[in-house]
Amino acid sequence: MIHDQRAEKFRQIVENKFQIYNSLFMSLPYDKMTNIGMLLPFLYEESKEGYHEGKTPEQIVEEFFTNHTDLQTEEQKLELLFKIIQYIERQVVLFDSIEDAAFPNLHSDSDSGTVTNLFERSLQDHKLEKVREKLKDFQVKVVFTAHPTQFYPSSVQRILHDLRKSITDDSITNIDMLLQQLGKTPFVNKEKPTPIDEALSIIHYLRYVYYDTIGELFTTIKKTFGNGNFHLHEDLIQLGFWPGGDRDGNPFVTADVTKRVSEELRSAILKSYYGNLKDVRRRLSFRGVSEVLGQLSTELYSAIFRNERITAEDILKRLNEAEKILIEQHNSLFLDHLQNFKDRVMIFGTHFATLDIRQDSRIHQQVIDDVYGAKFGKNTDVGNEEKFNQLIMLSETIDADQFEDIIKDTLLNVAQVKDIQFANGNRGMNRYIISNSDAVKDVMNVYAFFKISGYKDEEINMDIVPLFETMEGLDNAESVMKELYKNPIYQKHLQRRGSQQTIMLGFSDGTKDGGYLKANWEIYKAKEVLTKLSEENGIKVVFFDGRGGPPARGGGKTHDFYASQGKTIANNKIELTIQGQTITSIFGNKEQAKFNFEQLLTAGVENDVFKNSKKDLTEEERALIIELADISYKKYSDLKAHPMFVPYLQEMSTLEYYGKTNIGSRPSKRGGGNELKFEDLRAIPFVGSWSQLKQNVPGFFGFGFAMQQLKEEGRFDELRKLYKGSDFFKTLVLNSMMSMNKSYFPLTYYIKDNPKFGEFWNVLYSEYNLSKDIMLELTGFKMLQEEDPLSRKSVKIREKIVLPLLSIQQYALMKIQKGEGNKEAYEKLVTRSLFGNINASRNSA
Repeated sequence: MIHDQRAEKFRQIVENKFQIYNSLFMSLPYDKMTNIGMLLPFLYEESKEGYHEGKTPEQIVEEFFTNHTDLQTEEQKLELLFKIIQYIERQVVLFDSIEDAAFPNLHSDSDSGTVTNLFERSLQDHKLEKVREKLKDFQVKVVFTAHPTQFYPSSVQRILHDLRKSITDDSITNIDMLLQQLGKTPFVNKEKPTPIDEALSIIHYLRYVYYDTIGELFTTIKKTFGNGNFHLHEDLIQLGFWPGGDRDGNPFVTADVTKRVSEELRSAILKSYYGNLKDVRRRLSFRGVSEVLGQLSTELYSAIFRNERITAEDILKRLNEAEKILIEQHNSLFLDHLQNFKDRVMIFGTHFATLDIRQDSRIHQQVIDDVYGAKFGKNTDVGNEEKFNQLIMLSETIDADQFEDIIKDTLLNVAQVKDIQFANGNRGMNRYIISNSDAVKDVMNVYAFFKISGYKDEEINMDIVPLFETMEGLDNAESVMKELYKNPIYQKHLQRRGSQQTIMLGFSDGTKDGGYLKANWEIYKAKEVLTKLSEENGIKVVFFDGRGGPPARGGGKTHDFYASQGKTIANNKIELTIQGQTITSIFGNKEQAKFNFEQLLTAGVENDVFKNSKKDLTEEERALIIELADISYKKYSDLKAHPMFVPYLQEMSTLEYYGKTNIGSRPSKRGGGNELKFEDLRAIPFVGSWSQLKQNVPGFFGFGFAMQQLKEEGRFDELRKLYKGSDFFKTLVLNSMMSMNKSYFPLTYYIKDNPKFGEFWNVLYSEYNLSKDIMLELTGFKMLQEEDPLSRKSVKIREKIVLPLLSIQQYALMKIQKGEGNKEAYEKLVTRSLFGNINASRNSA
């Protein structure tokens, strides 16, 4: 019933509004675009009917030209296609704004997963004290990354923000003016953004969305669950930050960039405090209080504009002085204003978000080899363990200036950690993440960096975090951590770090490497094993999930994913990465951000407090998932080994065009050289290319095949029982169905007759049909995403908006493949069409 009511509301306040406001585009002052609004529906109909009849994108676009225009030259046709792309890009922005504006009306404060719902449930089940206990010891951390999945320049994002507000107010005049501005504002960066640009873009969200959102949510939780004895710790909700610190595969992130970004973060939070303090002072105008707060305002101003040092403790000291006077002399009038401000200072310190360092283990080994060679001579017989042990024992500091490039920069970056911690506080930078970890040396090499940079053991105020992401890395995780926990040097380091170890698990590269089901199962299993191992060694383990936007990169329904984990997995903290479109689409404004922070927080609390047998896998369920995972892995591995796998992506998809989009500072593949190797492919362009083809292979391939194999053995009832009995398995199935719902194979029907790729395309299509049919049978649904009507409706409208865009992109790709016409112009068409398609999908699959 609630689903039906929300679906009807969605129709009224999203679908209908889009139709009304979309009509405003007709009168916009686009250059030579006066008739685009009338032509576009014809291209949509030609596409819809044409694909149904099995026509190729080339036939569809050429028939559109013939039937609906009098254009003759290639130049005229190309100009029209570029104008259509511009028009559709702006339609996507309009729909985004309308949907975002509708969010508060489609969700309630008492929805499942909200703080209010958690409180009501805990009262009903007499679990209020247990929830309070869990909240005292639990944390949620969202880490913003610079991974390039967001195509809107900051100028467009600002319009989007204003448009959302005008739509909420139903101000037709403002909407019309903003759409006119949108029509004249470029959607494309002329040059690649620098890491500083990426950092400033996300810092904008920190200041204008998360400062208030997290502050207000903290206050809500405190009021909802508070009593005389209950006190929330300030680290309950934290923010992490990768732009400017993540140098994995990004040569443009240097030690200087990292230092500058740390300064920008510090400056941003001090500016937020300065603005917040102005509002507080407007109410607290009382004698004694006013003077103390005036003094604090002067100190903040000096810290911002004269770079004078101020710590969170300095700010809190002044606020405590003011609070004492307010209580003793002024009847605690407006005390809540002061306390809310104090809470924010405790939450954000002078760092705002914790800046992480990340680098690939192979680069680290190169640094160790070069430093060792320079100090002890190049001896090929010396093993990796001996190298890091000898360097750790060195009593002298290695001079970074005697090296060049990456070696020098790595050492300079480690050397400046203490300076960043001095300025921003220890929470400003406190961990070093190692990509592609699969051995003990990967962690100990980083420890050695600090030692050779002059740090005493007790001065290394950094967590060293291995990131296990490939199948090999996940397999090795247990033995690596077992050996590390027994290493005397590392044991002492962990004791100094509060006997807590953070371990990062990479969903993106795991899925790319092992397929959807196998990757998720291996990560689940690794968490169980590492939980047990850590407990046996007296270590509190925290899992940090490298989850992307779409299911194919570990995303999907995040609350359901965390709520489905049983008691065999440590639940001390929920920590995950958020990037690109996921920042703007689910954390992009205060209402959405609050809702989604709540969802993460309550998922973790529910896991411990409200026991549910569906979360803990039985031996029977476990054996069945292992069987399915192994079958699907074999199927996916065979696909990867297909001689056409990489050539298909290179020649038939948009993979080669990601690097030309100027959306991110990082190159689109690891390694140099012209030959494209599977292992060099980054997860984002890899998953994104399948998404552009509307095939979304990483989100389902092998899953349906595994289930079909069991069905043929007469064991379908076992699968039904597993689906009904295990929240973990159910979440995987529903997320995979989301991927398939965003697939549209008719777009590429024409490839089935391609002499080179026809057979490969048919392999993909057969698996899609098989997976779709068997998952519908398993769930009892009549359609994909039946259980989530709002998402299904949103996807349907977005797919309708971009269908003409997909036709144009495929048309251009076909022209390039045939070597016909203006190759440069067609390549630009492909690149430009990436923008609208990615933005419309909102999580790239």
